Amino acid sequence: MNFLAHIYLSGENDLIKIGNFMADGIRGKHFEHFPQDIQKGILLHRFIDTYTDSHDIFRQSTKRLHEKYHHYAGVIVDILYDHFLAKNWSNYSDEKLESFINRFYRSLHENYDILTERTQDIMPYMIQRNWLLSYRTVEGIHQILTQMDRRSKNASRMQFASEELKEFYTEFEQEFTLFFEDIQKQAKSKLLSL
Repeated sequence: MNFLAHIYLSGENDLIKIGNFMADGIRGKHFEHFPQDIQKGILLHRFIDTYTDSHDIFRQSTKRLHEKYHHYAGVIVDILYDHFLAKNWSNYSDEKLESFINRFYRSLHENYDILTERTQDIMPYMIQRNWLLSYRTVEGIHQILTQMDRRSKNASRMQFASEELKEFYTEFEQEFTLFFEDIQKQAKSKLLSL
């Protein structure tokens, strides 16, 4: 799961959403100085990542990409799954996607002082380019994958993965739909236990 899914799976608490969003940059127990709800978001993020990586349906999606993209296959599927969440947003929320995203961006501004430095650095770029909304289109996904490929000095070749998205669009969408039914239940249960 990538940014949009992590935020969505956090429920309605803004601080849990923020913790879940910025968790990738926080290692080990370095989260313990954050407010309690941020900590919950970080722990929820770690649970979602672990659960996703070991899930049979997610692995089925990554197998389709593994030969060409090797260990980047999981990262690519995370992004592709965010595409299907954005594209089919009305199946998962009564709130418009644009409104959900704008509320999240506002909460980042309102809680700027507790964000990690890494999150503060990417925030203006992310909002200006509206990464979360761009997930809705195949072209937007291609741009995100190209940006990520540049960060790997083109070693990942991720920029080409939008071709597999187009070729296996139906299969990826079916896998996402089944997987997302499960992860929603699991994330809700985990949140209650935190």
